[in-house]
Amino acid sequence: MVSDIHLPMLKTFSALIYYISLSSYLCFSDCPVNFEFQNYTVITSRCKGPKYPPKDCCDSFKEFACPFNNYINDESNDCASTMFSYINLYGKYPPGLFAHECREGKLGLSCEGVPQKDVVKSGVQRARSSSLALITLMCGLVALFFQ
Repeated sequence: MVSDIHLPMLKTFSALIYYISLSSYLCFSDCPVNFEFQNYTVITSRCKGPKYPPKDCCDSFKEFACPFNNYINDESNDCASTMFSYINLYGKYPPGLFAHECREGKLGLSCEGVPQKDVVKSGVQRARSSSLALITLMCGLVALFFQ
């Protein structure tokens, strides 16, 4: 069975940062997938600025993210915030690009018809994930102060 990817519907950059930092802070466990070493070329080669064509960006995002949809949608881990942090790090995308451009309905993006790959879980790397969560939290606090 194919699941969907749920993206938060947020109106401001500050709200997005707050959502990511809060979800990172409240997470119960680290992500079992090591997003640091994933291949982001599928997104970065097709989703390019300055116009960021929605079809190319959303299709490439789905191609990358759908194999991980069970982990991304699991609210007991920090996979979603970790994945978006690395997508933005490697692609240097504007904040909220995928959340604002990639919408297919109330439940987010459908992974129906997207080829699934075998996802190999990696060992949990607490130090890196904790550092990433701390950095995300700090960015959220800075964004709240300068809102």
